[in-house]
Amino acid sequence: MTNKVLCALFLMLPISVSGQYRSKVWCADKGDGTYVNPVLNADYSDPDVVAVGDDYYLTSSSFNCVPGLPILHSRDLVNWEIIGHALDRVWPDSLYSGSPAHGKGVWAPCIRFHNGEYRIYWGDPDQGVFMVKAKQPQGPWEPPKLILSGKGIIDTSPLWDDDGRCYLVNAWANSRSGFASVITVCEMNAEGTRAISEPVIVFDGNGTENRTCEGPKFYKRAGWYWIFCPAGGVSTGFQLALRSRSPFGPYEVKKVLAQGDTPVNGPHQGAWVHTKYGEDWFLHFQDKGAYGRVVHLQPVTWKDNWPVIGRVPERDYCGTPYLSYRKPKSESILVVTPEESDAFDLPRLGMQWQWQANYEPWFGMPTSLGFFRLFTFKSNDNFWSVPNLLLQKTPADSFTATAKLKLVSKGEGQLGGIIMMGIDYSALVVKRVGEGFVLQQMTCQDADKGHLATVVPLADLPKTGQDDNTYQFAIHEEIYLRMKVNKGKVHFAFSRDGKHFMEVGEPFKMREGKWIGAKIGFVAQEPQAKSNRGWIDIDWFSITD
Repeated sequence: MTNKVLCALFLMLPISVSGQYRSKVWCADKGDGTYVNPVLNADYSDPDVVAVGDDYYLTSSSFNCVPGLPILHSRDLVNWEIIGHALDRVWPDSLYSGSPAHGKGVWAPCIRFHNGEYRIYWGDPDQGVFMVKAKQPQGPWEPPKLILSGKGIIDTSPLWDDDGRCYLVNAWANSRSGFASVITVCEMNAEGTRAISEPVIVFDGNGTENRTCEGPKFYKRAGWYWIFCPAGGVSTGFQLALRSRSPFGPYEVKKVLAQGDTPVNGPHQGAWVHTKYGEDWFLHFQDKGAYGRVVHLQPVTWKDNWPVIGRVPERDYCGTPYLSYRKPKSESILVVTPEESDAFDLPRLGMQWQWQANYEPWFGMPTSLGFFRLFTFKSNDNFWSVPNLLLQKTPADSFTATAKLKLVSKGEGQLGGIIMMGIDYSALVVKRVGEGFVLQQMTCQDADKGHLATVVPLADLPKTGQDDNTYQFAIHEEIYLRMKVNKGKVHFAFSRDGKHFMEVGEPFKMREGKWIGAKIGFVAQEPQAKSNRGWIDIDWFSITD
């Protein structure tokens, strides 16, 4: 039996035993009826959730990353798995193809189930409000429709009233509209496909601690209209609840969740979920800097017809986050986490992977041969503008990522390897130099400003193979590359045999991307566009502790 087959069997063992993937580095389910926060220790920023019977479906901001609008499924709000994406491409191609449009695209989506259809609304700050819909959460999803055009309209959430009328709440992006810290409501047609009234300001946080109010979600409970929205800043803020007898207000307001004396900074912006068991829960994010915005789960207790999120205080209505709590009522006993490791044995890309721009086949392709092929892309030692970086979210605060790959080079300077990508990035790559290869570390500070990477040679690597023919002749390098991540620091290592690893290079401090956390994955690059492109064949990628 080959090493490839053995590795594939090892990586797929959890799937063959339980039917689902379970992370080796983070699992919120403690196995005793309780869970630990975060329930998703990865960058699923601005989460929203809809309950449909026993099932819960979560989506989150995806900005320029493709595929976008991830769809996660759970039966208990604690155990989640990725089941698909609602966006194959971000619209329009003219903006989101070619060079990555960092930080643009899909902001703070809202998922709802209405008239037998799943719908997701989101604001693109440069274009307006989009909507996609599907009969099943796994898809297929219809192409996105622009239902309300305009600059600066973000963080949208619809509400269908008992009489069939439909309303839309949203926030505003100061970078596009020139103002912010207000929440507005307009009426839409009954189908929820176009606005039929002008927006009305229903809440103003300007000049108060409620500045930066954004991310509103619209609900109705027992005759009251509710707007849940965060305020006070992304990393330092808190959660507000607003209530009124009319969708257009006036609204009363109370602070219902704040950090208090816990380590959970800025607990806010997410989804209120009412379950079939009569329980109320709130999923929110915590901004963890380079790790992105991770997802926490808190119980909701009602006090004087106000929701208190998390631990109930002796006075007032402002709860604080639980670090651990009992699981929601559920008939499910399944323990599952989003996939991380990948044996690349399927003729499709794993759902955990994303590109920096709308996908084109020349980025790279899956194979039926037991590996994924990532082609080299012309760049100038700055990977910020490279669309075909193959990346995924970091899965935990501490983990080890190891990959086996082969660089196939048909020209001088072609390279490939692993990368920790953000505004600052560092990569461990194999580069062709003459008739051999050099292992090098490429580190770039402020990549978004066009700075070039600093390149440090680490080791000479004699080629491990070459083509038998002279036509489009190539030399090969097979290698194992590794990054160990702990407390925001990355340490690189390599091996020639997959058993004995040598730490190399300088430690690298992780840094977030544009509105997203740092991401891990692969890069393949060349100094000039050639008809004979090189590539890396990625044999497997494994996340361990």
